[in-house]
Amino acid sequence: MLLPNPSSSPDGDLPPGRPTAQPFTRRGGSSAQFAGAESASSCFSGAGGPATRHAPNAPRRTTHLPPAHTALICVALPGLAISTEQGQLTGHGLEGFYCGGRRILSRCQVRVAGREPLAVQARMVAADRARFVGTVRASADGGPDPNVVVERTRSADGTERITLQSAAPRTLRLPVEVALGTDLAELGSVASGRAGPELPASVHDSGLRWSCAAGNSAVTADPPPADALASAGLLRWEIELPPGGARSVELRVRPDGAGPIRAVGHGATSPLSQARAVSDDPRVPAFLHTCVEDLQALLLRDPVHPSDTYLAAGAPWRCGLAPAEALVAARMTLPLGAGLAAGTLRTLARTQLAGPGQQSGLIPGPRRDAGPHLPPGCTATEATLLFPVLLAEARRWGLAEHETAELLPAAERCLTWLRAAVGGGTYLPDPDPGGPFRCETQAHAHRAALLGADLLDAHGRPGGLELRQWAQELRTAFREEFWVDDRGGGRPAAARALDGRLVLRLGAGSVHLLDTGLLGSGALAPGLLDKAQTEQLARLLGGPAMDSGWGLRSLGVREAAYNPFGHRGGAVRVQETAIAVSGLAAAGYEKEAGALLRGLLTASETFGHRLPEMYAGEQRTEAGAPLPHPAACRPAATAAAAGVLLLTALAGIRPDVPAGTVTLRPVSSAPLGELGLTGLRIAGAPFSVRISRLGLAMVEEAADWLQLGV
Repeated sequence: MLLPNPSSSPDGDLPPGRPTAQPFTRRGGSSAQFAGAESASSCFSGAGGPATRHAPNAPRRTTHLPPAHTALICVALPGLAISTEQGQLTGHGLEGFYCGGRRILSRCQVRVAGREPLAVQARMVAADRARFVGTVRASADGGPDPNVVVERTRSADGTERITLQSAAPRTLRLPVEVALGTDLAELGSVASGRAGPELPASVHDSGLRWSCAAGNSAVTADPPPADALASAGLLRWEIELPPGGARSVELRVRPDGAGPIRAVGHGATSPLSQARAVSDDPRVPAFLHTCVEDLQALLLRDPVHPSDTYLAAGAPWRCGLAPAEALVAARMTLPLGAGLAAGTLRTLARTQLAGPGQQSGLIPGPRRDAGPHLPPGCTATEATLLFPVLLAEARRWGLAEHETAELLPAAERCLTWLRAAVGGGTYLPDPDPGGPFRCETQAHAHRAALLGADLLDAHGRPGGLELRQWAQELRTAFREEFWVDDRGGGRPAAARALDGRLVLRLGAGSVHLLDTGLLGSGALAPGLLDKAQTEQLARLLGGPAMDSGWGLRSLGVREAAYNPFGHRGGAVRVQETAIAVSGLAAAGYEKEAGALLRGLLTASETFGHRLPEMYAGEQRTEAGAPLPHPAACRPAATAAAAGVLLLTALAGIRPDVPAGTVTLRPVSSAPLGELGLTGLRIAGAPFSVRISRLGLAMVEEAADWLQLGV
């Protein structure tokens, strides 16, 4: 499921007396959203059907969200297990096992010899598993030392294994009790504090069962308990532990009548390859491994077309399809294979609006907060512009021609919508014809026009010339009308009003000006900025106002209404930092790219290499650590995919499968020292590359027909 924005989110409306931006006002009441999350309301009328089918039962608004930054979140969608560091599931907050957005077990409390184990360690051991260790003094003659270790391994598939290990010198006979309960509440209700009371249990098979009008669930135990008390929700065992011995109990929670919770990413049909990295920088292998694991954990299948997979936006809040972010993540992960791109594109093509009218061709999507200086934007605009870009680049990475041809009509409709939305003007408004004209929207539109034209030409379709002509007009106008000269060398405006007034705020949205897109023969499409403007933007992005030392701030520290926790008002958003690193490296600004990259890698250590979608933009200090955002998704699809983009950008891999070539443009400064990437995919074939400490690239594995481009 996919939750909407809370009314008092981390980046909420500006309080009275705080400076506001001109010329735009923030429309729609309390429109701020947490961690990049979108509002449940669509960007346009008539989009409710396709747009909302991915967000069932989502509450319209919540006052506060329970904090998630300290939770251990096991993910293998459609399964989730959310725990605190104590290990006991108490039913408080978000704790529990979830399947398909419903909490199927909220309470699982273990007592050994009448005592709760003392928690001594909690850690994630994989994207879908956490390990909790506690101790018990089971006999009085052992002094202060614990003599029983209780280890609990909790998995997102609804399994919990409880193991007791004895260090006592004599045999122990221990009563073990597990208290269970659930409310069978939807995650949205849990988050908004409306979960309701626990349901009464009944004895079922070798465990307990709960049911209500909305669903049911059951827990079974192996070995079966000696006693099962439905009134107390209690299972009991008498366990004998010899000296040094161990005994285990396994609990399995399932929606009643269902089989095991099968994660999409664990199957042999996963569309993502198991890429690996080796590097002089010891952080890199674990970082890439964790990113790929998180991506696998967030995979979902289209329920109507199960062969098509896509990425959920993130856990715990957004375990459903967010169109723009699914496209962004699929694009970043093209080095792991084009299968995810194909599944995402097919899934979204089925939601595309048809028929006459201004909305024809749009990929539906909800509104999204744009920070303190702009009204909410429309993710439908972004998704519609990303669709032809992803299709064009997936073709370069080896998407089969018949699959490309199948998706081409939907891409053509996206491009037709673009030209109709621009009309007789030059700029693309967002979210409606009244504007504003956003900087990043123009960058998305320009890239879509150029890569879309390339795609149309390759398939003998008309319209490419007109798109290129408009893109040229946009470039010329943008360089004149969006660029503002000042004593610091100038900057791009964040947005432009219909009457020409500019919003002069430096933010991370400008990184999209560097993301120009991949054409044939390893060439990048031209950008909206000229060379001098690109150099100045690189200087600004690498400066202390934007580079926090942990990554790129979403709003410059000197701007009005800067908030280090504002998700588009000053926090570090991993996706934008990765796009900045890739764009800066491709444009030749390696110093700035390297600094942002190293900062993000250092931050990843604090988060156990599982980067959240964002964290606070506080300035890095020598002994400091990045501050987590309490409402950020972790894992998040765009943050995990950003890890793939960051490392492959250092190799500068630019395939052109239709031409049978791959071009390498490595970062010559080799900011991470020697780097080897294996298990990548080009046209389904293994691809491996190594970058030396001198910044020289060498292909170590590739398909026989693939030639090295110049």
